Amino acid sequence: MEKDYAQIAQLVEQRTENPRVAGSIPALGIFFVYKRRYGMKVLLTAVNAKYIHSNLAVYSLKAYAGKYQENIEIAEYTINHQEEAIIRDIYKKKPDILAFSCYIWNISVVYRTARELKKVLPDTVIWLGGPEVSYDISSGILNESFVDGIIIGEGEASFLQLMEYYIDGQGELGSIMGIAYKDRENGGRIAVTMNRPFLSLDDIPFPYGDLKKFENKIIYYESSRGCPYSCSYCLSSIDKSVRFRSLALVERELDAFLKAGTAQVKFVDRTFNCSREHALSIWNYISLHDNGITNFHFEISADLLKEEELLLLNRLRPGLIQLEIGVQSTNPRTIEAIHRRMDLVKLAHAVDRIRESHNIHQHLDLIAGLPYEDYASFRNSFRDVYRLRPDQLQLGFLKVLKGSAMYKEALEGRVVYQSAQPYEVLYTRWLPYEDVLRLKQVEDMVEVYYNSGQFNWSVRYLEHFWENPFDLYQELGDYYERQGYWGISHQRAARYEILLDFCRECKESAVAALEDIMVYDMYLRENLKSRPAFARDQAPYKELAGSFYYEDEERLRELLPGYEDYNCKQIRRMTHIEHFLIDIKETAAGGAVVYRENDILFDYRNRDPLNYEARTVIVKG
Repeated sequence: MEKDYAQIAQLVEQRTENPRVAGSIPALGIFFVYKRRYGMKVLLTAVNAKYIHSNLAVYSLKAYAGKYQENIEIAEYTINHQEEAIIRDIYKKKPDILAFSCYIWNISVVYRTARELKKVLPDTVIWLGGPEVSYDISSGILNESFVDGIIIGEGEASFLQLMEYYIDGQGELGSIMGIAYKDRENGGRIAVTMNRPFLSLDDIPFPYGDLKKFENKIIYYESSRGCPYSCSYCLSSIDKSVRFRSLALVERELDAFLKAGTAQVKFVDRTFNCSREHALSIWNYISLHDNGITNFHFEISADLLKEEELLLLNRLRPGLIQLEIGVQSTNPRTIEAIHRRMDLVKLAHAVDRIRESHNIHQHLDLIAGLPYEDYASFRNSFRDVYRLRPDQLQLGFLKVLKGSAMYKEALEGRVVYQSAQPYEVLYTRWLPYEDVLRLKQVEDMVEVYYNSGQFNWSVRYLEHFWENPFDLYQELGDYYERQGYWGISHQRAARYEILLDFCRECKESAVAALEDIMVYDMYLRENLKSRPAFARDQAPYKELAGSFYYEDEERLRELLPGYEDYNCKQIRRMTHIEHFLIDIKETAAGGAVVYRENDILFDYRNRDPLNYEARTVIVKG
């Protein structure tokens, strides 16, 4: 060892550098002569959107570069971390090679942290990869001094070859397909190598060795790559050669999740059911091996579902799977312009069939800012999707992604978008900025009053007073603006009060019924410690309810299965009984007040697995 150190010292003295490495990447030289001999540290770094998320990319890269496992470490942060803390943590790890996984939501953080890290770790080689840096190479982030190279597109095989190059000294950078780097031998010009052929997904090892590390995380998993469709706003349309992981391998890996009791597995397949056989086999497998815990998330095209799939989906355990369904627009001209293939009649039929069984959470998407979609057209698209009663309605705004066909349309001036990430639409030829701002109001109101699930029956009742439910949310957004409520973090109870005040201003005749319906909504979520000011006085009914229900133990056991080990006093604390003067559900569903007195028992031990609402029982009516 002393002899080796002496040799290294002599080389440093002579300023001799390893010609293979030094010619292409700066600041390597004798540093790597030593590191190759005694071990090099590679840090794969992910900056996720939320703590609960995991990053499939970095785990796949490490798994594929299996023979270098001892050299590779993974570090995951979130965009909510203080950047100084990320820099400090990475600095203390002292990586020789630092690789970031880059996406639209984290590129700003990656950019700033990588720039500062290069200052304090000047000998560290920094590589980037991911969809946010794989396009526009010549004028993109690779021009920055702190970036040494980029892995373009699918990265497993390229990353493995980079490890061979850096750690074992094999090959040349220019011979590694699917990368871009600064060629120091040619004045630091950007060199881009040949595109890499796609991998067989079966060649990529299972990325999650120890599932205990992911107990509190959403696990991302892929059973296919690519998409057969050509939607102009989506990067997946670039890779039209869909590749599937073999079903035998998928089943073994699903087994690992099921045995570990993983809370949620989110398939990242762009159109999971583009192959009926593939989708049916996986859905059948998780149905037969359901552990009663794990939830599986799939992004599908609902109009592709046929009777066999619908029958299977209708039989699944409530909460076993959830579906994300991209509708984007119901304007035929818009659908054609974005090169999307979709049968809206079949889609609506499938969504209705799935909803009827009340066992699968459905998340439907709309995108504002698409070609030929003006304010009036989007209002109609909203109405059409809203009528399908999804569990969540995602109102998103077009992101103009580099490399997508929509990016080319933007260059022609048809779509104008933000210069910085997330490259969101500002206005289009059809939708002025003023209308974009109004749609932002609708988005916020839908999130608060629809997607939260806290106002289900209240908004269902109010819908009847507007020709199009879109107008309810738009007027509610306008009310928030007039009252100066934007930017304030309102408590849940305050949101109810605001909704009631809004109703008093524009639909006075609906206030009395809405008060009862809101009380019902509130108790569905929790056994309130303090009653809202607008709640009806229960004093005339409280004594009767207490003696009639809670002291009749035999009737109580009949009404409340699962409470056998609790006495009446305990049960009273774990449930709630409310006296109503109207039939809540009939009034909310029909819009006209149905006067029918009833006592409703809220059972908080038995909740709906999809929306977490308390089970309710009409005990007198």
